[in-house]
Amino acid sequence: MLLKLSASVLLSLLSALFVHTSTLAQVKRVKIGVASEPASAEVQMKLKARFQHLTANTADPNDHFDEGIYSPKSAIFTPDGKKFYINSLEGFSTLVYDATTLKRTKIISHTFNSSNQSLFLNGETTAFDYAFKKRTKDQNYFQGKPVESCLSHNGRYLWVTYYRRSYDMNAQDPSAVAIIDTQTDEIVRVMPTGPLPKMVAASPDGRYVAVTHWGDNTVGLIDVSTATPKDFKYVKHFVVGKRLSMDFSDTEKIDRDKECGYCLRGTTFTPDSKYLLVGRMTTGGIAVFDMQHWTYIGLVTGMKGSVRHLIIRGSDVLVSTNSSGYVHKLPLKTLLDAKVAQTGKDINLVWEGCFAGNGIRTIDSSPDAEYIFAAVNNESKIAVIRTSDMSVIASIAADSFPVGLAVSPDSKLVVVTAQGKSAGGGNSVMVYAVEKK
Repeated sequence: MLLKLSASVLLSLLSALFVHTSTLAQVKRVKIGVASEPASAEVQMKLKARFQHLTANTADPNDHFDEGIYSPKSAIFTPDGKKFYINSLEGFSTLVYDATTLKRTKIISHTFNSSNQSLFLNGETTAFDYAFKKRTKDQNYFQGKPVESCLSHNGRYLWVTYYRRSYDMNAQDPSAVAIIDTQTDEIVRVMPTGPLPKMVAASPDGRYVAVTHWGDNTVGLIDVSTATPKDFKYVKHFVVGKRLSMDFSDTEKIDRDKECGYCLRGTTFTPDSKYLLVGRMTTGGIAVFDMQHWTYIGLVTGMKGSVRHLIIRGSDVLVSTNSSGYVHKLPLKTLLDAKVAQTGKDINLVWEGCFAGNGIRTIDSSPDAEYIFAAVNNESKIAVIRTSDMSVIASIAADSFPVGLAVSPDSKLVVVTAQGKSAGGGNSVMVYAVEKK
């Protein structure tokens, strides 16, 4: 039996569906020149330029059509502030931009075939005891999906992690990390990693690089104390809680953003390089490792759950908690004194914090640690937080949906990536000018 609907009822249903879909998507694009609010805030931001892979017909000369922008994940400036890099996840590439002229200068491809197998030292394919589930040969013929990055050797080398090798549908095989010489912007070596590495961090003393595996609750520690990339080598395999076994289907797509144990992400060394801090995104807390003895000494909690990103600026540890939308602050000395005094135990501390918006992703701060900038994914905005009293003092609209964020060394620019979701958005990199009153 067919259900007959009047034209008015049908129109109402279609209108309701359209409104629901539009509300769900919340996709927006902001105009070049948009300014932060309120206008009276002590920090002002303005959208200065954009690189996007959406339309070539732009109304503003600073709105650049850039085919290299394809699901941009993260951004990072060189220490001198002259360049910044964008990791284009689905474009299998890292893009290089001149921070003064705001022009793209190069595309670094993460495609590996017979022409560049020499980048894999002695043909190495794996680290520790990780095994490939299906592929028995040509493991190093793939495209890498670049996620995050860090700099080592005073900015000489850029380390770029791959979410997965292109043939590894469920990110359960060993992945890899590329080492790029920033003087030439060429890959000089590719090292294998565990499954699904996301964050990567270099110790301030120049001795180690830590690769955090979102895929199985582990961290790989690489000795980089030599100046020569071919001599870099793994020296330790840390485990947070229990190492997960990688045994997913080869025919059914698994959501590895959820099937990831503790989903280890935010990673940083303390300024004296004596400790490594690793955030747990699913159950919360920060796992602490003693780098002098290469041991896990326990968990620090007290912040709201879902730790996504953490940095150390000035004397404080700064943490973004994705699901709660909070940004937290705790004196580093307080954290370390309490943790070292209770080695082997999990401790709960009182953190200062503020709500900055739904779905906080990456945070960064000005070098003087006076202000924190937070990418608020679900609300498509950037929040500015005054560190001294942890209060939100300003915000500015962003293309949907912002994920990565980096502040220039002189604090005058903030670069933000909009990766997008299934609802739309993304394929945009925004460059904001910052001015303090």
